[in-house]
Amino acid sequence: MSVTHDYHVHSNYSDGTVLRQMVAAAADAGLAGVGIADHCNVSAREWLMREKREYGMNLDQTYPLRRDGIEGLSEQFDLRIFDAVELDYAPRDEDDIAVFLDEVDFDYAIGSVHRVDGTNVQSSTPFTGMSERERRAFVDDYYERLVDLVESELFAIAAHVDLVERTPELRGYTTADHHAMVTDAFRRSRTVPEINAGRVLRGYGEYHPAPDFRAALRERGVEFVTGSDSHEPDEIPNRKAAFEEFFAERESEPIRLFD
Repeated sequence: MSVTHDYHVHSNYSDGTVLRQMVAAAADAGLAGVGIADHCNVSAREWLMREKREYGMNLDQTYPLRRDGIEGLSEQFDLRIFDAVELDYAPRDEDDIAVFLDEVDFDYAIGSVHRVDGTNVQSSTPFTGMSERERRAFVDDYYERLVDLVESELFAIAAHVDLVERTPELRGYTTADHHAMVTDAFRRSRTVPEINAGRVLRGYGEYHPAPDFRAALRERGVEFVTGSDSHEPDEIPNRKAAFEEFFAERESEPIRLFD
């Protein structure tokens, strides 16, 4: 089967490659739709505001420029380019996120839990000195935040819903109870999970969510969209091919949104 849409791609408006190159790669790969979903954080906490300035992830300020770019590229390439955003989520930021999304009116928003109480779940450093009990408690907190994200219904899509599995020190602490808790949240929500290919061809070597988590979601009737989480142009066709093999082997297909 052919994967026609990729809802999760980054550009130079956050930590990806030049917007034009990413769109051109999506068109060359034969996609009918690509979502430019750059990272964004609208928290008013000072350390997060300082960090996003230092790393240049300022889509909350630059989105009008990117929107103009998307409109221009839409006239040049034969595919639909979604004006989207990937927002960092924390329960305390819900009001700020809601106001921002209402004001800006993106085509859709992706929600992500990258930190729990300020700790980056993708960095090994904070966890090397932790006991198993502490790691288990952290993973519990991660999934509680993920449920909060889904239940907020601020987002059309929830990204990489077992991101803790990418971090070696946290891998293996996800339980069937976590799967059930998150699956029940999705069943009650308009938010849908993605199958995320951000590490399937390197490093971690698996999709998010992992096979047992995907099985739990499928058993409860929860469907997926596809998100390559690409940051470089050549990642788009390579991950599209991996997706197509994945779905062909399972005789299934992802859902499409916003058509």
